[in-house]
Amino acid sequence: MSIHMHCKSCGFSFQVDARFAGRRGRCPLPECRHEFQIPARSRKEAVVEGGGEKPGRPSAIATKKSQRDAILVHEDSAAVAPVAESGLPKRLYIAATALFGGLILLIIAAVFLPEPATEADAAESPQTVKTEKPQSEQAALYQKTIRPFLKKYCYECHGPKEETEGVAFHKFNDLPSVLASRKVWEKTLRQIEAGAMPPDDHDAQPTAAERKQVVAWLDKALFDVDCELVDDPGRVTIRRLNRTEYNNTIRDLVGVDFEPAKDFPSDDVGYGFDNIGDVLSLPTLLMEKYLDAAEQIADAAIVENIDAKNAQRFVGGKLDRGPWRLGGDGFIGLNSSGEVSAKVEFPLDGEYLLRAEAKADQAGSELAKMQFRLDGKPVKVFEIKEHRKPDLYEFKLRVVKGDHKLAAAFTNDYYNPKAKNPRERDRNLSIRFLEVQGPLNVTPDDLPATHRRIVIRRPDKDKSVRDCSIEIFRKFATRAFRRPATADELARIADLVEAAVERGDTFEQGVQIGMQAVLVSPHFLFRIENDDRPHDPGAKHNVGDYELATRLSYFLWSSMPDDELFALADKGTLHKSDVLMAQVQRMLKDSRSQAALVQNFGRQWLNLRNLADIKPDMARFPTFSEELRADMLTETDRFFAEIIREDRSMSDFLDAKYTFVNERLATHYGIADVKGNEFRRVSLKGTPRAGVLTQASILMLTSDPTKTKPVLRGKWIMENILGTPPPEAPENVPPLEETAKANPDASLREQMALHRSNPTCASCHVTMDAIGFGFENFDAIGSWRDKDGKHPIDPAGKLPGGETFKSPAELIEILSKRDRQFARCVAEKLLTYAIGRGLEYYDKCAVDKIVSKAARNDYRFSAFVVEIVNSRPFLMRRGDQGENE
Repeated sequence: MSIHMHCKSCGFSFQVDARFAGRRGRCPLPECRHEFQIPARSRKEAVVEGGGEKPGRPSAIATKKSQRDAILVHEDSAAVAPVAESGLPKRLYIAATALFGGLILLIIAAVFLPEPATEADAAESPQTVKTEKPQSEQAALYQKTIRPFLKKYCYECHGPKEETEGVAFHKFNDLPSVLASRKVWEKTLRQIEAGAMPPDDHDAQPTAAERKQVVAWLDKALFDVDCELVDDPGRVTIRRLNRTEYNNTIRDLVGVDFEPAKDFPSDDVGYGFDNIGDVLSLPTLLMEKYLDAAEQIADAAIVENIDAKNAQRFVGGKLDRGPWRLGGDGFIGLNSSGEVSAKVEFPLDGEYLLRAEAKADQAGSELAKMQFRLDGKPVKVFEIKEHRKPDLYEFKLRVVKGDHKLAAAFTNDYYNPKAKNPRERDRNLSIRFLEVQGPLNVTPDDLPATHRRIVIRRPDKDKSVRDCSIEIFRKFATRAFRRPATADELARIADLVEAAVERGDTFEQGVQIGMQAVLVSPHFLFRIENDDRPHDPGAKHNVGDYELATRLSYFLWSSMPDDELFALADKGTLHKSDVLMAQVQRMLKDSRSQAALVQNFGRQWLNLRNLADIKPDMARFPTFSEELRADMLTETDRFFAEIIREDRSMSDFLDAKYTFVNERLATHYGIADVKGNEFRRVSLKGTPRAGVLTQASILMLTSDPTKTKPVLRGKWIMENILGTPPPEAPENVPPLEETAKANPDASLREQMALHRSNPTCASCHVTMDAIGFGFENFDAIGSWRDKDGKHPIDPAGKLPGGETFKSPAELIEILSKRDRQFARCVAEKLLTYAIGRGLEYYDKCAVDKIVSKAARNDYRFSAFVVEIVNSRPFLMRRGDQGENE
């Protein structure tokens, strides 16, 4: 949906997204920038003129620059998959349908929302622009300078005679045609800026001044954003809790000590992270897992039977009776030595009353005996004194909390078929049921902390079941929903608890059902943020204090807000700058921030979650072990945790002369005087190692099982350190293995040189290869070497910018000087992780501000966090266009 615009100053025609109707703007041509008023359009007119397929989403910030144009802004959409009907436990069915039927409505609504556009889709969506009059001076500069440059240096491979990779620069006649094929020109910019185009073997090479002029023109044309005009905080799609967030939230909400999401399906990843709202769908299998997990959590947290008058009875089919038959009278006859048993859950440490109903056929010189056993060990023996007369046999026993096998056994079988009296021929034991009552004499201190945290009140003469339910869930549901539970929500939960008690369940069992209902609610499973005007893209507003507390806690802790954040949100003071900054500092000092940021942000940023998939060839690397793999990961985790804990500069990632090792990893690195399995900080002075780039986790991650992979190492650094990912390799490029097979005696460097002789390969490999070979002294598991087989290692290289190096240390020194470029990469990735969406062109202003302010604080980690929390994308949101708006 768009509004056609025509600049009266330069004659440029373009389209403006209808969300900006009624606002002021400027002509998108850099050389014009004439101010104009966007006319308000009626809904009918906008729909007619904006008909056809909806344009794709603009690509996220994937390089050191972001898109400039403010004229095409596209819709976010929810990404929630439909849930099919499945068989539900009766009590969960009641909970899921009676209380939170809104989940189904939410899912059904989401099905009819448009699918989120991918980065690839965005890249393929050129800006629709056309001209009606001659262009201005900037457009003239394209004709005067840029086109001659292309003709002189690029037409040989991308011109009338040859269109390598389908790129033909002679077809771009003016500025609008350039802007209409943004993907091509973004790639062109990266190649020219890196010195990769034209390739080294090209007859003519541009001067530094020529290259600089073209780069500056493209940079301004493609990426310039006027922060005074672009005022868009963005909008985050409703976000499902991912597996890590679910586990952590359950831990902090309930207090259970297991990970209920361990068996959940893997979360999808978008923009490098698994907390992106657009990709966190809800498949049917996951919904079933949520239902199962809710039951497990409720059962583990709450003791459902704490009244001594209530008992667990196991009768008939509930007993494991082995080969023994169940009689018509309900008794199981043990006709020779044997037992009946049941698996019993003892909810607490304490004293229990164990009971069985039994009778016997008496024979021989002694009475039939029944032996009680717990987990196979005898605990009590009874003599059955009557003949075929049922009776109860019970005793008290102290039992440790947990699941135990309770059995009653027949231990003195007797059989004499020759006895004159038929009654004296056969002694047998028959058992009808086993029963456990208790724990007896329970005090509040006997109950687990999880139970005491949730069941804060029980019914008595002064408080009804309903009153107690509302009191319990006003606290529990409010924390679970991360905002105050409404009266209607509390009433529905109370209905469930009352219904359970009326049908004979204990009050605690009713609370379990209410708890399960809360845990399958969309208000728990999703992070929902409200908009008063959800379909108005111009409706920008600060998120509420409860929503801000949630954003903050999931950013820094990957979990729900704690009591202090809830209290500040309840007072309505969290959004105040001084209060918010005090909370950021407090939360960063909490050990939860180190664990969450290291394992969830750090491991994903550095791709370390893939380390477990690397399987080094044991024949080539006999010193490798699974323990060493774990040590590698621990080193990088401890290194990042130290930066957070000590609030060190993020530049340490590039050049820190310290790390963390134990004896096994120190031996791998050749570091002396380190003993034992405990990790400790050690100096790297006098060694060729520095920062993360020489840590074994990164080096092994960027290698093959049998050999190093310089291209992969170079690509990893370009993507994760420099923030300049190379384009994907063309499909028609032959793999390096073919070059190696044709030249088996050549060194890896020589094979790569042959591979780069293909002009299609050279443009991308010139930077990747130089960086990758700079770390070639480190083998595929990160240990130092001077030779690769029979070939001496040559780590020397030259980067497209002209810098040369002779060793890994010199390359690291060069990279460390690009601290602002690295800082921008960190800022973009950390902001993406913090707000749970890919960055758009309008986020460039926020990123610029974050990097600039972090630079004033020596790029300390806390500076990045503070500026992200203070940024408009973090503090604000806006409405979005509905499907039919």
